Amino acid sequence: MPLITTIHESLPYIDPEPTPSERSAAEALIAAERSQHPDDPFHALLPPPLAPSSHLTPLLESEFDRIASHVQANPDGTQAPPPKLSALDLTRYSSLPEISSASELAGMDSSEATTLLSSLLEKAYTDHAYVAQRRAHLALLDAYGKNAWLIGNWQLEGELKAIEKELAEAKREIDLVTLQRKQAQDEVGPEILGLEDTWKKGVGRVLETEAAVEGLRRQVLEVRRGME
Repeated sequence: MPLITTIHESLPYIDPEPTPSERSAAEALIAAERSQHPDDPFHALLPPPLAPSSHLTPLLESEFDRIASHVQANPDGTQAPPPKLSALDLTRYSSLPEISSASELAGMDSSEATTLLSSLLEKAYTDHAYVAQRRAHLALLDAYGKNAWLIGNWQLEGELKAIEKELAEAKREIDLVTLQRKQAQDEVGPEILGLEDTWKKGVGRVLETEAAVEGLRRQVLEVRRGME
């Protein structure tokens, strides 16, 4: 929240409500002062915002640039998903290569056929390991995924309640300070009003004294002129 739009309950409670003309004049002065300084969208006590590129590795930046360069819109106006990353060839884990027929293997050299079959067997082992791990992960997700999701929500709910409690305590402290300030101002209100009245009377007496002095001065001048 910008600091200039924050409402502070710190104004005197004993001052009278300003008139519309006084309020307009004060708002004009505030607007003139604000025009000299641009609005800060962040609170003055908060640290400066973190630049998005300060914690990204070059690989992540290149990936974000790739996604941004392929952003397209569908005919209905919705945003089309970015193309999938093609750095990993997933087909090697989902389909087996074609195995040569027995006649083709018979026509090959024994070492060549052995090398071909060994490479096919290694790929089959890799596919089997991938599918087995995939099934294990899906089984774990099916068995414990819901509980993990619920536990995560429970933890987030606990953090939210703790933050709401801190916010409620901060608001309560603000209300207590506001009440103490109001009470203190109400207690000294009569004294301030008495001092203000005394000051006004003093200013009035000074003006009356100055007017009397001015009258005496003129009388002295008239007497002097009459004597001449």
